[in-house]
Amino acid sequence: MSALVELLRRVEFFAGLSEADLATLASLVQDRRANRGAPVTSAGSHAAGFFIIAKGEATVRVHGVVRRRLGPGDYFGELALIDGGRRSADITADTDMEYYGLSERAFRTFVSAHPQTMWHVLEHVVALLRQCQEREISSR
Repeated sequence: MSALVELLRRVEFFAGLSEADLATLASLVQDRRANRGAPVTSAGSHAAGFFIIAKGEATVRVHGVVRRRLGPGDYFGELALIDGGRRSADITADTDMEYYGLSERAFRTFVSAHPQTMWHVLEHVVALLRQCQEREISSR
């Protein structure tokens, strides 16, 4: 079993996929690298897809405020798999990073052949929406 397949299995909406399906998905991702201090994504930029970190660490900032730290196995950009919209955060490599990217187009091709995957993605997106709603209610 490849390390990339294991990494993809850690993504909650890919976790239910078979070994063969994960291997197919792994064949669609692209290797990426970022040097320490380099921007990985910029808020407001056009989303290019989904990313999962293999090695290294990064910081997520929204309007300059640190929201989260990311490390191996963490992922971001899952909403871009659906709508290809604009990025909502700046993500900067804290160390040299190795990560994988899955484009919206490649994901759509995969989902066409594996429609059950979209249900898992939808559940994940709804959970994110509920978290946002709960934060909004608690801040009132």
